[in-house]
Amino acid sequence: MFKLFGKKEGSLEEQLAACQQKKDWAGLARACYQAGTAAMDRGELDLAQLWLHRADTIYSADDRVCKKVGDRLMDDCCERIGQLENASLLYNNIPAQVEEMAGEMEDVKVRMWGLLSLARLVKLGERLSVLPGCQVLGRLGWAVDTVRRTLQEPPAENEFNGLRDMSGALYELGDSPDFWGTGSSVPVSGGAPFQVFDLNGMMGTHLEIDAYLDAHLRKAAALGRGEEPPAPETGIIAQALLPDYYVRTGSGKLEENPRIKAELERIWGDYRFLDADPDWNQVAERIEAYKKLDILA
Repeated sequence: MFKLFGKKEGSLEEQLAACQQKKDWAGLARACYQAGTAAMDRGELDLAQLWLHRADTIYSADDRVCKKVGDRLMDDCCERIGQLENASLLYNNIPAQVEEMAGEMEDVKVRMWGLLSLARLVKLGERLSVLPGCQVLGRLGWAVDTVRRTLQEPPAENEFNGLRDMSGALYELGDSPDFWGTGSSVPVSGGAPFQVFDLNGMMGTHLEIDAYLDAHLRKAAALGRGEEPPAPETGIIAQALLPDYYVRTGSGKLEENPRIKAELERIWGDYRFLDADPDWNQVAERIEAYKKLDILA
């Protein structure tokens, strides 16, 4: 790993670990920002995407951290993130392609496409749920089953409330140091440990699950009032790519990574599957298979 702060300050990993140990969240944000700017200046845009978005997540979560970090750093970080949004990166290209393809699908098929991707996060969520503050991720299996059932019929009150509470807990997770501050991780067989902060990529897996569940609830509420439901959310569809993990661990170019390629094939395979008009039993079978899948294996 490159040296970030000079010889006396140590490697990036050492800087991050020191800030985490001291709970120096402003220092952690600065370290991520400086790693991102250094990567961007070298033309390593995936790394820049990783670190600048981590800095933004950290200082955006706490007003006290914002004040310590200062407007100059935050303004430059925001400007750089804006530049990266216009770059040809997997982070940008795949969600844009998904959104374009979803625009040609029926509403229910878009929601099922998202549900299939959510099902592939169940096993990872169960593993992460043992980490401090991450218990909500252990309920993804229940959420998948509940959404699948309530795509066909109105949710019961306890189901509606349960999904609403889960949605809120996922949103709150993103503001917690348990998510972005402590570096909590779980082991990965044959690979580097997976940090809960690795969910931060592509707008944040936890936030995209929140958005998906919220859109499902708003649909149910609208139909209950005899109104036109809002459009489905598509951000969840690409979330099982987990690009932050592969960028952080230096697992080669994202486009050439075997696990990225495998997940892309699942995404496009799901599209073809839904385009062939499967029945609900076929959808349920595919979901059950995905719930057992370890996407990091």
